[in-house]
Amino acid sequence: MDIEKFLGDKAALIDKVIEKYIPRILSENAVLFRINPPHYAFNTEALNKVIAEPIWEFLDRGGKRWRPSLFLLICEALGKNPEDFVDFAIIPEVIHNGTIMVDDIEDLSELRRGKPCTYKIYGLDIAINAGNAMYYLPLLPLIEKREKISSEKLCKIYEVYVKEMINLSLGQAMDIAWHRGIASADEIGEKDYLQMCAYKTGTLARMAAEIAAVLADANDELIKRLGRFAESIGVAFQMQDDILDLTSSEFTEKKGGRGQDITEGKRSLIVIHTLKVADAKDRERLVEILQMHTSDQKLRDEAIAITQKYGSTEYVKQFARKMVEESWNEVEKLLPASDAKEKLKAFAKFLIERKI
Repeated sequence: MDIEKFLGDKAALIDKVIEKYIPRILSENAVLFRINPPHYAFNTEALNKVIAEPIWEFLDRGGKRWRPSLFLLICEALGKNPEDFVDFAIIPEVIHNGTIMVDDIEDLSELRRGKPCTYKIYGLDIAINAGNAMYYLPLLPLIEKREKISSEKLCKIYEVYVKEMINLSLGQAMDIAWHRGIASADEIGEKDYLQMCAYKTGTLARMAAEIAAVLADANDELIKRLGRFAESIGVAFQMQDDILDLTSSEFTEKKGGRGQDITEGKRSLIVIHTLKVADAKDRERLVEILQMHTSDQKLRDEAIAITQKYGSTEYVKQFARKMVEESWNEVEKLLPASDAKEKLKAFAKFLIERKI
């Protein structure tokens, strides 16, 4: 299976569905207004300039759209026609992009996908509001199609949504506290990091898998196992991002150079491993550079060299691979043999070994 082609094809499909529910230009005929009509007036000019335009300026920058692809693969692996569920696949993807828009403000980032961050273009107020709107707008399919979904399924889906949205905030809180030094960061261990990632990066993958499984009539045990598998992919995906940030110029060229995580003072698993095994001198120097929040490439490269000295990148690669393999073994025995099952396995492998 050509995963890159699969992702490209699905990305085009997902963007069409997003546009169905969040049009590039809002009109009185939009699904939003059909479901939730205004009492007094349609002020589409204001909403287009402050919601639709910044959202689509951001979405048009691209992105892998792997979470909705995972959603559709799980539906297929459970014996369903993924085309019947494509409208719901946009839920984790739109939320994901909304979190990025807000994260960029919280991190004071300059660039995202090769362009100035949304708040740099439109201002803080518009970016925060548009990002927050993206947490809720993708739920419109659940309302529009509620007559086709049982009340029991809807209740489960909303429960998953609420739980995972809370988890997102918990994960972001931990990340902020550590890289800003609000909570002690230099003594955190692997389990602390994994919990932060499970909250922050694993959450939307888990949401995608669990909503797909609910819609595809999976039992509670399989829903839980698929969610855990997807979470492991999300965490491993973050680990691979951390690796690429320190090792790939191609990956970081649109972000402002190698080692953006060093500038943020990020406590990635690479850094945690290095601090655990390094000698006192290297440990102190790495912490010192992380606390500078420097954009000086020489200093960033010095920090990267310290992590490489102790084999931390290779350690994290093996850690991510093992984590996904173990969670897949738990799911594999519960899924019937099919091409979709094999595609799901290949998909997970691709995401954790990608080069960009």
